[in-house]
Amino acid sequence: MRKIMVLVMCSLQILAAQGQEKYWQQQVNYVIDVSLNDIEHTLDGYEKLEYSNHSPDTLHFIWFHLWPNAFKNDKTAFSEQLLLNNRTDFYFSDKEQKGYINRLDFKVNGVTAKLEDHPVNIDIVKLILPNPLAPGETIGITTSFHVKLPYNFSRGGHVKQSYQVTQWYPKPAVYDRKGWHPMPYVDQGEFYSEFGNYDVRISLPANYVVAATGEIQNVEEKSWLKQRPGRQSVKNPTDPKLQPVFPASSSQTKSLRYIQHNVHDFAWFADKRFLVDYDTLGLDSGKSIELYSYYLPSGASTWKNSISFMKDAIRTRSNWLGEYPFNVVSAVEAEMGFSGGMEYPTITCISPMKSEKNLDITLAHEIGHNWLYGILATNERLHPWMDEGMNTFYDDRYSRLKYPDGKRSANDFIAKRIPPDPQRLILETITTLKKDQPVYTSSENFNEVNYQLIAYVKASEWMKRLEDHIGREMFDSCMHAYYDQWQFKHPYPEDFKKIMETISRKNLDNLFNNLERKGSLIRNTQTKTLQLASFFNLKDTFKKNYLSVLPAIGANMYDGFMVGGLVHNYQLPLQRFRLIVAPLYATRSKRLNGITRVSYTWYPDHFPYRIDAGAGAARFSLNEYQPELKPKQIYTFQKLAPFIRVTLNESPLTKVERYIQLKSYFIREQGPSFSTIITGNDTSEQVNTVTEGRNLNQLKMVVENRRVLYPYKGELQVEQQNDFIRTTFTGRYYFNYANRQGGMNVRLFAGKFLYSGAKTQSKQFETNRYHLNMTGADGFEDYTYTNYFVGRNQFENLGAQQIMIRDGGFKVRTDLLSNKIGRTDNWLIAANAVTDVPKKLNPFQVLPVNIPLKIFADIGTYAEAWKENAETNRFLFDAGFQIALFKETVNIYVPVIFSTVYRDYFRSTLGSKRFWKTISFSIDIQDFSLQKINKNLPF
Repeated sequence: MRKIMVLVMCSLQILAAQGQEKYWQQQVNYVIDVSLNDIEHTLDGYEKLEYSNHSPDTLHFIWFHLWPNAFKNDKTAFSEQLLLNNRTDFYFSDKEQKGYINRLDFKVNGVTAKLEDHPVNIDIVKLILPNPLAPGETIGITTSFHVKLPYNFSRGGHVKQSYQVTQWYPKPAVYDRKGWHPMPYVDQGEFYSEFGNYDVRISLPANYVVAATGEIQNVEEKSWLKQRPGRQSVKNPTDPKLQPVFPASSSQTKSLRYIQHNVHDFAWFADKRFLVDYDTLGLDSGKSIELYSYYLPSGASTWKNSISFMKDAIRTRSNWLGEYPFNVVSAVEAEMGFSGGMEYPTITCISPMKSEKNLDITLAHEIGHNWLYGILATNERLHPWMDEGMNTFYDDRYSRLKYPDGKRSANDFIAKRIPPDPQRLILETITTLKKDQPVYTSSENFNEVNYQLIAYVKASEWMKRLEDHIGREMFDSCMHAYYDQWQFKHPYPEDFKKIMETISRKNLDNLFNNLERKGSLIRNTQTKTLQLASFFNLKDTFKKNYLSVLPAIGANMYDGFMVGGLVHNYQLPLQRFRLIVAPLYATRSKRLNGITRVSYTWYPDHFPYRIDAGAGAARFSLNEYQPELKPKQIYTFQKLAPFIRVTLNESPLTKVERYIQLKSYFIREQGPSFSTIITGNDTSEQVNTVTEGRNLNQLKMVVENRRVLYPYKGELQVEQQNDFIRTTFTGRYYFNYANRQGGMNVRLFAGKFLYSGAKTQSKQFETNRYHLNMTGADGFEDYTYTNYFVGRNQFENLGAQQIMIRDGGFKVRTDLLSNKIGRTDNWLIAANAVTDVPKKLNPFQVLPVNIPLKIFADIGTYAEAWKENAETNRFLFDAGFQIALFKETVNIYVPVIFSTVYRDYFRSTLGSKRFWKTISFSIDIQDFSLQKINKNLPF
């Protein structure tokens, strides 16, 4: 150990000498006076900056960040990124919820200076210096400013009269050895700012409790904070009424002053409800620091040990990296527009937590950012792994130290089947799916999932590989050296690498090259063993392939209730070969039915992204017939459908998926065959069961964009059989409504039916089920057996009222006609629209469960309607109400308005109580996906 320390000291001296020759950074000192108006939610401030140019370059301008303008409208980088990450809350926010900064009056050394807008971002401006700023010179910059604080959509703003005042003042962008770094405010991607000294005065109503960066200078206020009633003053901290209650503001005001040297940001938080805990912590050097925790009455039970958690975080990071250099640490509970925390120098803000353990881990992470952000001030926007990944590495070390038994109870059903660190399992799944990105990716170029999994989790794993490679003792020595040389500076990846290689005396090129590559850091050469599991198992999936078994049920009118099992090999990471087998015994038909699907996936290194090949199979009953005085006969179908799908490459930041699929259907169907037997003078009917086979080839080309705003999908499908070619195009586009009040789904359909060879009556009859249809198809017309039908071939009662939304997609049915209205073997065009009914107009809102109500409208035309003496008008229509259940998996349609031809059919055919007979429904299990539940799921 002694030899190592000698080596460290010698190396540090060499590095320090080299660093002094080459390294420089700017200095920005601030004096800010600001006042809070808690009625208008505004700030009025005046800022004095002292900007020192330590660079070797003469500056003619300075880029300034005006980050409150990120919340000004829906054209900012912040707004665009939220939409990319499936958030529409800011996009549809009211004017009162938005924010901005204005009333700027920049002067440089007393001379009015000109501002130029950034060519793209309204939250960046260029300050043109009246006179060039030479190396070694310092200038004074002043400006007034007015801020309208937004609702807290992201890290800062307000929630009613709870204020999180962050990124709130005009701030120069960093100018370093790699040039200027102006950057717009974004939600995913943090900050990079110049070091300096802060002297901030905050004026606000006297009954607010304030937590801020740095040390409070008001002796009386500081004494009052130390004695502020904490958790012991809350009789019932779980009372849900405690959180929203805001006391009236005081008519008196107070002015608080905070000072902090050698930091690169300043944040403050104000709430009239804050309770405060206080204590001190002595470090190994003998230095004493002050600790404050500010929390809401509703959080008292969770925060009761917050000071103890803070002490643990400071002790461990001080031991592992270097001693905490400031005199104060504060933690604040507040709503911030997301779950988690956000760090600022000497202070962190934490959203409400469900448990003490979650709070402990979150506090450790956010307080840890004082080192890996506050002191080692990397460019987080460009290299998030140097901040989040390194900090997460120490979080993992902290968790192993404090919670060695993991996070879940061993008796928990889920806990037995998932690892204690599921994030790493998801990371490996993303990697297996070839959807990962390199660790070196900048914040804004990550998609949301990869930002969390790569910049945090994978970078942490990489740090662990580095530790394992050089040994923990040497690793800790290297990190101490890194901290000692680069504290209060702006290190880059090459600076970190140089320290690690110099101290460890090892070439680390291969390890650091992994930061630029995609792929897993785990090199598992062990052969996996096959093991049975109940339901599923995600533990030890790097060592085991699970074959999981669980119960399964099903039902339809012909088979009755079906019971059986489901066997699958789905686990994380997903295997290349995937299998599902679900045998089901039918209690009514007394048959063994079921479904099977097998597939294999390839991920070529280049174009295309993915190739899937496999086959699906199914067997169920499709119809029944009751001969006179004989047992009921039940008929089945069997389906085999091999396929190959090619999915094309897309950018990680897009929600677009494009694929081409070729599929063939080989189907065998049973049905009745009637014959007459004559015996003497007696005639009897004999019913036999016959089986017929058919096949269909299907080519499908799909483009889908799952973006949260105005998603769309286009599908071109060509189907071929010996006698015909059926070509259809279906396009869907969703129009979001303002204020997140739902939207309108528009569907366009166009289809053309072509005969192979001459058109004959026998061909028309034989291809009847394949013809284009204005009404949503029934079970018989589901010729590929793709949809689930309760009663596939029913002609009365509930089973007859089920449709599938295909072709024209009309909701009215004319099933009892020999030739349904709108059926054609030529061409058909239709448009469908479904719009959400606002909640305040939805009568189902009085119920305890959420039942969305929608309005549908359909219009269409077809070839026969344009002939002379056509039996229908050229355009048909229907409209009515739709009840959408289970994420629109089950939909009930109630037609209210429709074309005269439909009205005449209802009156002449359906008889009495026909209103209920006009209702139709669809069961769209085939369209269900996990992304309907959570749009952010990566698979």
